[in-house]
Amino acid sequence: MERPLGVVTRGTTNPNRLRRVDNWIAAACGDPLRAAADPLVVDLGYGASPVTAVELRARLATRVRPDVRVVGLEIDPVRVAAAAPTADPPGLTFARGGFELAGLRPALVRAFNVLRQYDEGEVADAWRTVTDRLAPGGLLVEGTCDELGRLGAWVLLDAAGPRTLTLAAKLTTLASPASLAERLPKALIHRNVPGERVHDLLDALEHAWRSAAGYAPFGPRQRWLRTVATVKESGWPVQDRPAAWRHGYLTLPWPAVAP
Repeated sequence: MERPLGVVTRGTTNPNRLRRVDNWIAAACGDPLRAAADPLVVDLGYGASPVTAVELRARLATRVRPDVRVVGLEIDPVRVAAAAPTADPPGLTFARGGFELAGLRPALVRAFNVLRQYDEGEVADAWRTVTDRLAPGGLLVEGTCDELGRLGAWVLLDAAGPRTLTLAAKLTTLASPASLAERLPKALIHRNVPGERVHDLLDALEHAWRSAAGYAPFGPRQRWLRTVATVKESGWPVQDRPAAWRHGYLTLPWPAVAP
């Protein structure tokens, strides 16, 4: 096995913190995972508690395919040892590893709140290290969320590079789309400045949100639906459909927001 690549993260996590991205993975990445010869999924950098790896296994087994195998990888051997009693082989196991994926060739990798402490200049190499080790047709979902999982953003990548950006929010607690800025993935969080496309996107969302204030009496979901529709009508290449918007998701092709 290769030497683990990366540094130990803060490790903070909470139950259901990653529910929003897990539900998106089941919907958006379910077909490739169903078609995979080996339904192996890696939860990269699961943190000081294995709870999000346990939840990922349960959600994918229920919604995608029952024989899915999740391996939680952590650089810190103390965290791996602490997670061991939670293992349920072969569906859920834990091992020491980093961006090199401990020699595994998974169909999908979820890496959340891992790159937040890295420099922006290190992101591309980290992405490439992981995607080079995916199984053929494999996917990487890399992103960030707040402590309770109410706000999040992530990039979907394959061997060719980033494909999409998804913004996600719990609509009942969304104050405004501007609050999503602090949860942008590391590749974009420092790009939220005038002249950058991701800044233009957030500005368009915020303007549309204010324009949709008249929908507020009908609830935050209706206001968000009108907001996303307005942004799409203005020319932004929104990829998903209103069914996804209703759950607080907004996905665009990566070139629309790339630095």
